[in-house]
Amino acid sequence: MKGSLNLGKVAGIRVRVHWTFLLLILWIVFMEVSRGNDLEAILWSVLFICVLFGCVVLHELGHALTAGKFNIGTRQITLLPIGGVASLEAMPEDPREEFLVAVAGPVVNVIIALLLYLVVPIENYLNQDPEMLEQTMSSINGANFLFYLFSANVMLVLFNLIPAFPMDGGRVFRAMLSMKYDRVTATQMAARLGQGVAFFFFLVGLLYNPILILIAIFVYFGAQGENIMVQQLALLKDYKVKDAMMTDITTVQPDDTLNEVVDIILTGTERDFLVIDNGEVSGILYQSDLMQAFKNKNAEAKVRDVMDDEFYQVQINDNLTDIYRKVRSGNKTFFPVMKGGKLAGAIDMNNINEFMIFRAPLDY
Repeated sequence: MKGSLNLGKVAGIRVRVHWTFLLLILWIVFMEVSRGNDLEAILWSVLFICVLFGCVVLHELGHALTAGKFNIGTRQITLLPIGGVASLEAMPEDPREEFLVAVAGPVVNVIIALLLYLVVPIENYLNQDPEMLEQTMSSINGANFLFYLFSANVMLVLFNLIPAFPMDGGRVFRAMLSMKYDRVTATQMAARLGQGVAFFFFLVGLLYNPILILIAIFVYFGAQGENIMVQQLALLKDYKVKDAMMTDITTVQPDDTLNEVVDIILTGTERDFLVIDNGEVSGILYQSDLMQAFKNKNAEAKVRDVMDDEFYQVQINDNLTDIYRKVRSGNKTFFPVMKGGKLAGAIDMNNINEFMIFRAPLDY
C-alpha cells in the first residue's frame, strides 16, 4: 500500500503502518487538548493507542498464521486508523478453513482479554457507582490503563464479529452460508448484509462518530469488491492460461532504444513488452518505467537500462484463477507464458478481463 512505513517483520510477515495513522494520533492529541488535559494525559492516550494497535497486529497475525496452516501466504499487515488489514494471498474456499481463518483474529483478542482479566481487578471497576466510574475513567492513566486495554479488546471481539462482510464476522457468516449454498451465492448474501450494515454505520457516524463513516465506506466497497472477485473467479474456474493468453505479441531486445519502443507503442495498442535476448526472456519493459525514463530525459537509453529483470513466469497449463489472483495482488500485471521452457505468449489483467467478457460467459 502506497504511503506506508515499514515497521519490520513478525513471524516473517512485513508489518507496515499507513501514513494516515498519524492523523489518528493527531486527532487523539487534539481531543485531549480540547478537554483541557495536560501533557501526561496526552502521552498516556498516545501510548494506549500504540499498545492497542499492537493488539491489532496480533489479531491480524492470528489470521495470517492460521491461513499459513492451509498453505496461504500473507504479503503484509498494514495498520490503518480504522484497524489492521492482513493482505492474504487468497481466502480459503473450503468453508471450514475460511471459518477458522476468519475467527482466528477475534480469538487472539479473547486470549488477550482473558490474560488481562487475570491481572486487572475488573470487579472493582464494575462495583463502582456510575458517577465514580465515570470519574475514574475520565482519562487514561497508569491506574486504569490495563482496564482500558481489557475493555478495548472485548470491544474488538464484539465489533469484529458483527456480520458485516468483509469483516471477520462477515467472513464467518459467508463460511457458514457456504456449507449450504455455493460460494458465489453465499458471497452475494453476505455482501448484501455487509452493505446493509455499512449503511447503518454511515448513518450512526453522521450523528455520533466520524470514524464509523470511514468504517462504513471500507465495509461497503470491500463487500462490493469481494463479491465481484468471487463472481469473476467462478467464471474463470476450470480454464487454463492457454485459454486466455495473448499469442500475437511484440517483443523487444535489450539493445533497442526507448525511442524505438515508443514508435512501436504509437503504431499499435501494446503497452508492456517482453525483452528477448538470445531467444530467452531476459526482462519486461513496463510502460510506467518507460514513461519515467522519458521524464528523466533518458529517451536514448537502452531497453536493458530500464527493463525489470525480476519477473514471474507463467506456465501455459496453470489454472487461470491462480494467475488472476496473482495479477490482482501485485503492482506488476504482465507475465510471460512459457511452454516447455520456451516462450508461448503473454498474459495481463486486460487480457483476462476481455476473456471474462467475451468467452467465459458463453461456457459458464
